Amino acid sequence: MRRTPVRASSRSSRSSRSSRSPRLRAALAAVAVAAVAGSTLAAAPAPASASAAPARTGLAADTTQFKGVNWADPRDNFADDYLQLSGLSTSDTYRQTYAKASRIIAAFRANLGANTVRLPINPYTVNGAYWKSYRGVIDAASDQGFKVIVSYWEGTGTRKDGYIDDEATYWPMWNTVVKAYKNDKRVYFEPMNEPHGYTDTEWADLAAKWLDTYRSVPRNRVFVSGAGYNDHVTSVCADPRLKGTYLSLHHYGFWKSYATYDEWVADLKVRIGDCANRTVADEFGAPMTDGLNYDVKTPDNNYVNFIQAVTDTFRELKMGSVYWPGLRTDDTYSVQKLVGPVNRPWLETTNQSGADRLAWAWGRGRPVQG
Repeated sequence: MRRTPVRASSRSSRSSRSSRSPRLRAALAAVAVAAVAGSTLAAAPAPASASAAPARTGLAADTTQFKGVNWADPRDNFADDYLQLSGLSTSDTYRQTYAKASRIIAAFRANLGANTVRLPINPYTVNGAYWKSYRGVIDAASDQGFKVIVSYWEGTGTRKDGYIDDEATYWPMWNTVVKAYKNDKRVYFEPMNEPHGYTDTEWADLAAKWLDTYRSVPRNRVFVSGAGYNDHVTSVCADPRLKGTYLSLHHYGFWKSYATYDEWVADLKVRIGDCANRTVADEFGAPMTDGLNYDVKTPDNNYVNFIQAVTDTFRELKMGSVYWPGLRTDDTYSVQKLVGPVNRPWLETTNQSGADRLAWAWGRGRPVQG
């Protein structure tokens, strides 16, 4: 999940972003490790054998089939209770949830051309009474032909430490989700979002345990998060136990106070190594509600440089990407906002130039103008 500091004008409505938390400081420190192509990550790129040929792994030749957005709880998906995606209510029935979700998914497609949505899960939601209704979101997306990435988020407060909160509830959660969706070829499983509490080796061990536990799930329907804050995939790519899975990468403009276009390209590529054919950037983002124009080169603006660099690179490397967030209430990064009545929601685009860059990353549209 994104740990961005918000602008002063929006801090009052987002108390979880009111100051840089220890987690954010840790993220920023971790990011510095791979700041440029000469970083320590570059010293250990994944060997060519780790990016096995598609014919042997069941993976597609590249990851361009994933063109998507995150749909999030206003609390950033960190919760010690039911997850409530923006525009939904935990008091809704399955039918009501399905109907609302169907409209929002349709709006993601109509407004952005998306075909993928990434959704959070946690034990409270899956192991509790709300699971019956929450399934309406997954079902609505799948029924409309969307690819659905379900990812485990840890809790908040002291639980927000980059570790699985409680394995006694984590594994039963996945038992339920896998049983429900292992036969739905549109549903993909991401064992954990941003496992930064673990070392690279510990996280690879845990991901391997997940794969061993759920052998009935085809590996090409599993997203193994990059280590740390999902900030590099080179270590998981190099682990032969994780062969045949997709890898998920996160990348954000706020990780640097300023970088040029070329520096952002270098920063991104070192985190990927030679693993682009397996990697999906399932979180990346920048401000969308403050009037920035991402369609025009603006070398003195860090966020414009960032968005232009990463979307160009995703297109160049034939990588899929899932923007953070497609929809999250009161998030300045949200590229969509809710409109219409509560029971018949629709979406509007908050920044057309941002949507244009997504289209470019996904193989459509026009390049940045001079």
